[in-house]
Amino acid sequence: MRQVPPTLRRGRLSSRDRAVPMRTCVGCRVRTVKSDLLRLVVVEGVIVPDPDGRLPGRGAHLHPDPGCLQLAERRRAFPRAFRLPGPLGLDVLRDGLAAAAPRQQDGRQAESVSDV
Repeated sequence: MRQVPPTLRRGRLSSRDRAVPMRTCVGCRVRTVKSDLLRLVVVEGVIVPDPDGRLPGRGAHLHPDPGCLQLAERRRAFPRAFRLPGPLGLDVLRDGLAAAAPRQQDGRQAESVSDV
């Protein structure tokens, strides 16, 4: 009888038999581990990063990469993800990701986006 390797449960990665939360980036639409993405929320019409995941409101997730931000803008993904009509302010988010991008190239973690 042929041995079949165990398969991962759909939508989850196995880490010592524990489920890992998965989220989809609104820019590139790639499903990945929640810890690799930056949570965003809308505060008074402006999209702000929520690295601790504590701010109230509907959240959206994005790779901490300016390329994913550009894709999300081009696809008009933010109003759909937040279920809000009209344009949303992206200046704070854009500045934070632009400042974090050179630090990522130096080999540091993208976690410093929380300084925004």
